[in-house]
Amino acid sequence: MPESKQPKQPGILDRLRARYGWFDHVMRAQERYDDCHGNFFAAAITYFTVFALFPLLMVGFASVGFALSRQPHVLAAIEDRIKHAVSGEFGDHLVRLMEAAIESRTSLGIIGLVGGLWAGLVWMAYLRGALTEMWGEHLKSGTFVTTKLSDLAALLSVFVAIVVTIGLTALGEPALMARVLAWFGLHQLPGIGALLRVASVLVALGISWLLFTWIIARLPRKSLSFASCARAGLLSAVGFEIFKQVGSIYLGRVLHGPAGVAFGPALGLMVFAYITSRLVLFATAWAATSPENLAAMPVQPPQPAVVVVRRRDGVGIGAALAAMALGALAALGVSWVRRH
Repeated sequence: MPESKQPKQPGILDRLRARYGWFDHVMRAQERYDDCHGNFFAAAITYFTVFALFPLLMVGFASVGFALSRQPHVLAAIEDRIKHAVSGEFGDHLVRLMEAAIESRTSLGIIGLVGGLWAGLVWMAYLRGALTEMWGEHLKSGTFVTTKLSDLAALLSVFVAIVVTIGLTALGEPALMARVLAWFGLHQLPGIGALLRVASVLVALGISWLLFTWIIARLPRKSLSFASCARAGLLSAVGFEIFKQVGSIYLGRVLHGPAGVAFGPALGLMVFAYITSRLVLFATAWAATSPENLAAMPVQPPQPAVVVVRRRDGVGIGAALAAMALGALAALGVSWVRRH
């Protein structure tokens, strides 16, 4: 008798997942991230993030144009500085370009607003769709108008949240905190510099935690509770702060050369947007694959079985010829038996 096959031994990843619950959670999150095409969504979000900067820059130029048109003395001082810094025909060309941009500030602002609104809505649609996919939801979107209105409300809320976050982060800057301590006469205490840096990082970490928790819980097309997303928001905030520190070192080293001045900010922005998008999507997948959220998710019914029935009408030519051959052989056999 052949020997019975030995059961297959579990691999090292299976043993680690069985031994450590946190490692099993990370692997579940990575599987959800890959199954829901997280890298594809992160690339799309990055593209429209960079693309939206151009209409926003147009709006910024238009705003500066409106401000300078009402202050001719400031405009004249800027033109004089340009002519002194860039002499010759090229300096005059720059001045004419600036004057043309100021004259067309209204059309420039309108085009920038329309382009920025369109790019922002597409960006928000990809972001909300990616977050919804990470939660394992495949919700059918409503009508075109209702979907765009919902995305517009989400875009405005994200803009307000980012502005508030930037404002609160600015309050936690070491320079501002040192100035506040100087008002109270505490700026000369020993070790106050290191304490301010630690306090600044903690303030930024707390603000990022609130922002990412709100994004993970409220931006998907199906709202979720903050409690189920708090740990994922903390994971995103810690990763984001580490990435910010590394990114500041990178930009500080890259921006010294001429190539870094030309391409460093653009590449830095693309890397920043891509890493941040991947971080938020992975944290969302981590929240969606936590035991409490997996238990709360409804079990999808299996797909209906498909039974294929093939029907043949009549007898084919091949079957008829075979039957005739068998009949002839049988008749020959019977006649031979009667003769003998």
